[in-house]
Parts: sequence; structure tokens; C-alpha cells
Amino acid sequence: MERRSFLKSTLGLAALGSFTYARGGVSEVLGQMAPNNKIKIGLIGCRNQGWSNLKAFLQYPEVECISLCDIDDQWLNQRAVELETLAGKKPKQLVKDWRRVIDNKDVDLVIIGTPDHWHCLPLIAACEAGKDAYVEKPLANTIEECDLMVKAARKYNRIVQVGQWQRSDPHWDEAAAYVQSGKLGRVRTVKAWAYQTSKWTLPVVPDSAPPAGVDYDMWLGPAPKRNFNENRFHYNFRFFWDYAGGLTADWGVHLLDYALKGMNVGLPPYVYGVGGKFGYPDDAMETPDTLMATYQYPDFNIIWDHACGIGNGLFGLREGVVFYGENGTMILTRKGWEVQPEQAVNSRTFPYCYPCDEDRKPNTLRMEAVAMQEGTGKGLYLHAGNTLDCIRTRKLPNCDIAIGAEVAKLSHITNISSRLGEGLRWNNETSSFIDHKEANLLCKANYRAPWTLPKL
Repeated sequence: MERRSFLKSTLGLAALGSFTYARGGVSEVLGQMAPNNKIKIGLIGCRNQGWSNLKAFLQYPEVECISLCDIDDQWLNQRAVELETLAGKKPKQLVKDWRRVIDNKDVDLVIIGTPDHWHCLPLIAACEAGKDAYVEKPLANTIEECDLMVKAARKYNRIVQVGQWQRSDPHWDEAAAYVQSGKLGRVRTVKAWAYQTSKWTLPVVPDSAPPAGVDYDMWLGPAPKRNFNENRFHYNFRFFWDYAGGLTADWGVHLLDYALKGMNVGLPPYVYGVGGKFGYPDDAMETPDTLMATYQYPDFNIIWDHACGIGNGLFGLREGVVFYGENGTMILTRKGWEVQPEQAVNSRTFPYCYPCDEDRKPNTLRMEAVAMQEGTGKGLYLHAGNTLDCIRTRKLPNCDIAIGAEVAKLSHITNISSRLGEGLRWNNETSSFIDHKEANLLCKANYRAPWTLPKL
């Protein structure tokens, strides 16, 4: 912490005096001026997205990975070899217990790429140890954990970037600003969806012994004690309530984030989610393979829709966000955004039309079309860069922990409504459901001993 503070107050501020920080980008000035004072990274969770995150950070010359942690020897050792190839040197630390990464005083930034149920404890420990963090989305597996993690980041004044990297790909913010400009007219409906052919059925298989080299008890951590089953391990953890929240928490946090941002609103006062295992009723998956939810606001609705094993969503797209305005419809995806105009109508052609366009000729358009405004395709790279900039400047990152917490909580609110099969009223000030004991119990994190939820 002392070394980082020194760099920030001397070299960092000097660089700021002669360099304009671009949104989502990172200054290479400090890395060039002080190559021996790199930001040192420890990665917890090496197999999948955590490794992708690390590779994005390694594209910047001012970083160095000195510590790798994973409960699986296969991936820990494989990533160590790959890191040496990428960076030209082996990591100084290879461990299976994440606490040793936190205890490493040389680590400045912790990347948490674990399953969702393992986000909270390492993040809070990193904050307490004075380390900044990049934590994968969704922020946590329960509403209680989300609130506690925000509290920890603020208490210890840490930079915490959540892995919703679309926040650093400029076309997403450009689209949100366009919606808020009013050019679409009054927006009454917003739809976000994920129709994922990559999420197929999960056939039931018997329990088995954990693979050699896997610390399975550490993998379970605070989750309930269960026999090992390959269906619940590695990638497929997403489909079991003990560890994650299914497609709503996986894809939903990316897309619903911009449904909220485009409409400039927070969490809804009322949600009604319905879903179930309609596609694969007898497979091993616990989370819904099909789910729809309506979020009610005073003068518009947001709708979430997901399906496993189907790829043909709205406009023939697997995922996206659509803003239906009275003048036109915006379609927003990772590729970019475009606007399709609404056709004008008037009483000469439709006697009972609303809204009418008496000053327009029939079959004309209410607004000009907007051709595809393409994204950079470099969202994760820019997100890593923004994190590094914020470590230097101590400014809030593009996806600050409060942003990640809000949309993660929305995904949990959705799942809780669907699991209970009823609409629920939400009080954002108390971070709880109104007059619903059972729903509020599902907000809680129930940790298995000896793991306990920190007290702040």
C-alpha cells in the first residue's frame, strides 16, 4: 500500500499533468517511466474467464502477474506454463488457497475469476488487506453478499471493478445516451433477452470421486457439503443454486445493466418472474432453462427473457436489448446499435390511431433511421485499461462495485420471484422485499462452517 501510494502521489500525478486519460483507455506513460514499479497481479481462479481477464491485463506493459491460485492442479500448472510463454517469466507464487494470494504483500491487484459463490470472501479480504480488485460478474451469489461487498469497498477505499466489460466498450454508453436524448420518443417497453444454444441439456450422472489434484472441499468453500458430481463442477456450476443464478445471473447482468442505464432508473419496485425447466425437465440443471420476468416502473416496463437451447431470439439475435420508442426502436448488442424508425399513421388511414401524425403523409417515417454504430470489439481490453487508470487516479471505475451490485441484485430478485412463483415488491432503501419472509430468507448467505460471512 505504501509503495502504491507513493507512486500515485509522485509519478502518477506527474503523468496526469501531461496526459489526457481517455474513457476506457489506460495511460502507458507511467509504465514507460517506471518499468520497475509495475502493478503486480494475483489471479484467483485460472481456468476460464479469470484467465481471459488476466490476458487482457497483460496486454498493458505496466502490469506483471506474480501469483496464480486455483484449486485444480491441472489448470494451475497449465496456466503457469502459458503465463511464462506470454510474459517471459514464471509466476513467483503458485497456490491452491486464495488466502495466500491476499497475504502476499507484493500483490497490488487481485483478479477474482472464481464461481459466483466464491466472490464475496476473497473480495472483502482483498479490501481489508489494502488491495484493489477486479471481480467477475455477477458480483455475488446473494443479495446480502452484494451489500456487504459494497460496504467493504467503501470502508477501505478500494478500487473494485466488476467484470461487466460492456461498460468500457463506448457504443453501449452512446446507445444509452441516445435513448435518454428523447429522439426515440416516449419509451414504454424495454426488452432484454438471452437465447443461448451453448446452454444445452445437462444429463444426470452419478456422483464420483473428485479428479486427482482437485481440492474439492476448498472448491465448495461456504457452499453446502455435497458429494462431488461432474455436472456441478467447473463451467456447469452456473446452473446450480448453491453456486450461481443460471442464465439470469450469467447473461442478465450484462444486458439488464443497460436496460436500467438507458432508462436511467434503479431497481424496480415490483417484479414478477415466471419460469422453469420447460425445455429439459428431467436433466440435472436446477436453474430455469426458460424464464421471463417483468419489472414494473410508473410509466414503462422492462422485460427479461431467457431460454437454453434456443438461439433465435428477437430480431433473429441470440442476445440483446431493445428500446421500443414511439418514434423508433433501438436494437443494442455487443456488435453495436441501430435504430429502426416507426412508420407514421394518421386518421386518414387509421381512424383510431394513437399517437397520430396528422402533419405527416401516410407511410412516411417518424424519425430518420440510424445505421449500425459498431462497437470496438475490445471491451475486455478497455475494461482492464480502465481498471489500471483508476488504480492510478483513484477515480471510480466504469463498472464500480455499486453498479455491479445493483444489477446482480436485480438478477437475484428475478430468480427469487420465479422460484416462489409470485410477484414481489422491493424496497431498495432496506434492500429487502416488502412483507415477504420467505423471499427475504432467500436474500441471505448461509455459509457452511468454518467459513463465516465477515462483519463490517
